[in-house]
Amino acid sequence: MRHLKPPLPFISHYRLKTRGYLNAVSTRREFDGVLIRAGEGFGCIHPWPELGDPPLAKCLADLAGAQRWPIVRRALRCAEYDAAARSHDDSLFEDMEVPQSHATLPKADMAEVSRAVEAGFAIVKLKCGRQPAQEAAFVTALAAEFPAVRWRLDFNECLTAEEAAAFLTGLGAATRAAIDFVEDPCPFSETTWAEIHRRTGVPLAVDLEATPLSAAAQVMIIKPAIDEPFLLAEAALRHRQRVILTSYMDHPLGQTFAAWEAARLGLQFPGLPGVCGLQTHHLFEPDAFSEALGPWAPGFQAPAGTGLGFDDLLEALPWTRSY
Repeated sequence: MRHLKPPLPFISHYRLKTRGYLNAVSTRREFDGVLIRAGEGFGCIHPWPELGDPPLAKCLADLAGAQRWPIVRRALRCAEYDAAARSHDDSLFEDMEVPQSHATLPKADMAEVSRAVEAGFAIVKLKCGRQPAQEAAFVTALAAEFPAVRWRLDFNECLTAEEAAAFLTGLGAATRAAIDFVEDPCPFSETTWAEIHRRTGVPLAVDLEATPLSAAAQVMIIKPAIDEPFLLAEAALRHRQRVILTSYMDHPLGQTFAAWEAARLGLQFPGLPGVCGLQTHHLFEPDAFSEALGPWAPGFQAPAGTGLGFDDLLEALPWTRSY
């Protein structure tokens, strides 16, 4: 019997506009992506070519063809989960507990840090790497000004191993003790990262090259937009690593999928996900989708509706099969 290929998903283009640069490897202020509609379920494709993703046009060609790229396959998987819940008129978040989140801040700004602390965040993640010397002084000042706050520094591999080690050893002992972890300080290497950790005592988190073999890191970053959480979580348990799930700094629908995967992973492995990075809608200019996620706060507010939510907003979008 001939097997018919399922019809192509519908797509709806979107553009997110940021309040500022989001990390050290990107100078964009506008980000294009698509929401997909496969049957009754929805997903999000929000590529970051700066971080190794294919550009959007190639993602769409893959969506219409072989569906080999992880970012495409994960969007389709999201749509499958979403459709299953919508078919039963259920929310995916029913009886689920989403982990708390850190505050994600894209630049060294004392006013923004103060706003995060006032909003209740106990952990703040800073995007670093544009000006390491100034950032070292800023982190030192922050550790003194907010002694109860823990800091996560994300360099997106923009330093060399020597620069990363120099950055950390140049910080005072009290400042280093306030750092929860440093994410992707330089390109991943088992020997290099083990040596940096030995010299500095600062936990290192692997993100861009997170794989089941990344044993030299103390923290595993999982991004449900491109990663299979259970595969990496099982590896993290073997390596005794902490696990942090984060959004892909993408559309609120993608952010919501990451939050649900974090909650689901917590059910399978109680206590494994730590304070995550699921609150990133504040990085973009507000719209109806981001408003549905509520105020910027450590606790995640699931949007109303079935599946991943946003029912009326999704139905009102223009959907097409014109790739």
